[in-house]
Amino acid sequence: MTGLLQHCTLCPRACGADRTKTRGLCGANDRVEAARASLHRWEEPPISGENGSGTVFFSHCSLGCVFCQNRQISRRDGYGKVLSPADLSQTFLSLQAQGAHNINLVTGAHYVPQIIEALALAKRDGLHIPIVYNSSGYENVSTLQMLDGYIDIYLPDYKYYSSYYAARYSHAADYRETAVDAITEMVRQTGVPQFDADGLLTRGTVIRHLMLPGLAGDTAQVLCDIAARFGGRVLVSLMRQYTPFDMQDWPELDHTITEEEYADACALFEELGLGGFFQQGESVSESFIPAFDGTGLEGQHP
Repeated sequence: MTGLLQHCTLCPRACGADRTKTRGLCGANDRVEAARASLHRWEEPPISGENGSGTVFFSHCSLGCVFCQNRQISRRDGYGKVLSPADLSQTFLSLQAQGAHNINLVTGAHYVPQIIEALALAKRDGLHIPIVYNSSGYENVSTLQMLDGYIDIYLPDYKYYSSYYAARYSHAADYRETAVDAITEMVRQTGVPQFDADGLLTRGTVIRHLMLPGLAGDTAQVLCDIAARFGGRVLVSLMRQYTPFDMQDWPELDHTITEEEYADACALFEELGLGGFFQQGESVSESFIPAFDGTGLEGQHP
């Protein structure tokens, strides 16, 4: 699939970079870079379970949110170790051997060809736990279609309803339309959520919405849109963990959401008949941001 990287249109930015020679707008070239692979216990309960989700944090991102909590690795110059598809395959198998309930691919859109190759290798060698695709929601449908049959659980964001906020905070005025099309494809692939005998999610789509301070009205529109479009075919995770740091240039985002904002959103969530997850107050903490120190990866520094 090298040809897909020679004029890259894997993400909605469609920058057309020849990533075999340079880096795309996302910051990635043709080599996979990742910053951590470990058991992660802070995902939604049926994903983390008791043992944790086998999470692989990929470096770089096509979206560029000003408030990104993973900015150490998501920016164009973000940190990462280089992994071949074979290295990545062994990482998946190692996480499975540690007891991971699933393999959780965090922000991997720009590496989809290599991820598919790694998953094929790992499945040949005994990988059998569900695969989670953890996404910003800003995805090309054509790229998602390449993943059909490889992904069991989609975990996309639905960040904004307003194109103004999407442009201001993520430089993507087309975010809502793009994310809706992407989530529609995800739901088509996975169908309704399915669980095993232990209550762990084995298949389905969980839409995440991270509330931002002062954007309660936008949150309400997002929740209403999810209910109208997807209803009981998805689960929804209403997140309150937004933690501001280094936000001096964005003073309106330089504080956490209020208890009232979250309570009102939870009430609307229930009124709309959505199923899914709320977060407790203690989730507002930088402790939810893991150490991106190369843990669990055998690749080489770039």
